[in-house]
Amino acid sequence: MATAKKSPAKKAAAKKAAPAKKAAPAKKAPAKKPAAAKKAAPAKKAAPAKKAVAKKAPAKKAAAKAPAKKRTPNPAFMKALTPSAALAAVVGASPLPRTEVVSKMWAYIKKNGLQDKVNKRAINADDKLKAVFGKSQVTMFEMAGLIGKHLK
Repeated sequence: MATAKKSPAKKAAAKKAAPAKKAAPAKKAPAKKPAAAKKAAPAKKAAPAKKAVAKKAPAKKAAAKAPAKKRTPNPAFMKALTPSAALAAVVGASPLPRTEVVSKMWAYIKKNGLQDKVNKRAINADDKLKAVFGKSQVTMFEMAGLIGKHLK
């Protein structure tokens, strides 16, 4: 008899649970109506924002067309500069643009294996470079500034 009492209790619990599930969707349906009203209000606010985006779009198109023009190099970079005696021992004595001086310095560094093996950003100076840099090791970022001191 104990088993007979448990099974009606299970059925009763199942019946109670079923109406609770039905009641929950009924509560959700009214909640959706205010949510829909809230969604409608931001949609009205979003419409002017879309117009603002549409106004910005032609400006972006114009900006995108501008870089399509061929860039002219800055004449300051192309100006030939005379290296000092210490720098001329590495890159040569003829006047060179700053960009070419840096390129020749890197060619010299790579040719002589002066780039640090562990830290590739560091350059170990030999006798010629020590005269230019003033110290035994510099970073590649310091190098451009130190080279600039030897150009006129």
